[in-house]
Amino acid sequence: VQLQASGGGMVQAGGSLRLACAASGRTFNTVAMGWFRQAPGKEREFVAAIGWSGTTTVYADSVKGRFAISRDNAKNTLYLQMNSLKPEDTAVYYCAAHTTLSAVQSRPQYWGQGTQVTVSS
Repeated sequence: VQLQASGGGMVQAGGSLRLACAASGRTFNTVAMGWFRQAPGKEREFVAAIGWSGTTTVYADSVKGRFAISRDNAKNTLYLQMNSLKPEDTAVYYCAAHTTLSAVQSRPQYWGQGTQVTVSS
C-alpha cells in the first residue's frame, strides 16, 4: 500500500483542519488505517485508527471528542477531521496501514509521508 497524506497547515487555537490520506496499491478496503503524530523532540504517538469497514474506530485519550477519523473506500481515502485544535496538537501527522485494527495501532506495516500541522496560541 502506498500512502500520501495531505491537508496540513497552520491554524489558530480553536480552529479546525481536515487531513486526508490517499491510498494506492493493495485493495484499500481490506486494511485498517490509522493516524499518528510526532511533535519536535518527542516520540511518534498514536492518534486514531479505523477498521476496514469504517464501523470501528479507536482514539487516543488526548484527541477523543475533538478528532474524528473516517474513510471513503470508494475513493481510497482516509480522513482525520480535527476540531478545537490546541497548540499541543502541533506535530507532523502520518497515516499508516496494517491488516487489522490492533496491528495498525501498535506496529503499522505501511507509512505515508508526514504532513505538518501547526497550531498557534
